[in-house]
Amino acid sequence: MDDIKILAIDSSGLTASVAVVSTEKIIAQLLTDNKKTHSETLLPMVDAALTMAGLGLAEMDYVAVTSGPGSFTGLRIGAATAKGLCFGQNKRLIPVPTLDALAYNVVTPGNGGNLIVPILDARRDSAYTAIYRCGIIPERLTDYICESIDEIIKRVETLSGGGTAIFLGDGVPVFRETIETNGIRRAFAPPHLCRVTAAAVGALALTMMDKAVDCAVFEPFYIRKPQAEREYESRADTEWKMLKK
Repeated sequence: MDDIKILAIDSSGLTASVAVVSTEKIIAQLLTDNKKTHSETLLPMVDAALTMAGLGLAEMDYVAVTSGPGSFTGLRIGAATAKGLCFGQNKRLIPVPTLDALAYNVVTPGNGGNLIVPILDARRDSAYTAIYRCGIIPERLTDYICESIDEIIKRVETLSGGGTAIFLGDGVPVFRETIETNGIRRAFAPPHLCRVTAAAVGALALTMMDKAVDCAVFEPFYIRKPQAEREYESRADTEWKMLKK
């Protein structure tokens, strides 16, 4: 197999991460959570990662980016950055679902009913999740969903068959107490595995090259509408009901 090289980008949450990965190894990775906006940090990080790797963008075979769910603004910035890089160098883009990349932090042999449950805080007492069977590449068992932690726990109970569910992600600190008091068999991944990393995005993208797309057609997916749009529709619905009275 040729030594494929991928520039990987993640800006789906609070952290920004860029990595250069190859078939053989992680060549370079940068990750920051310094309160600056992703629009300020991503392109300088791309330049720094390529410089550290001693490679140019033209030498990349693909660009990979987290495709959602996650922060609406973060996903849009990541998508725009990745598409711009692809367009300028005529590269194809590999969209990597955010939850798949997060679950890929926990690489274990398949083990009975043990599950991996990445949870991303979606605010309003809900989380983005999908549930995975443990494996070298986790097997996704559900759709990508956004629902309350109570509903997520019910799904885990149904799918686990008494196995252990490994929770990870930025939703763990938010929902840990609820998870711990529920009585399900659970474990929590350590903090260094609870963030999406570009290294994981790139490594997973190496298994997804058949899903590469033209950058012009790529759009991130959000599962639900942005809060501003939901609030606008709610106000419009309320005003319409008042007018009908």
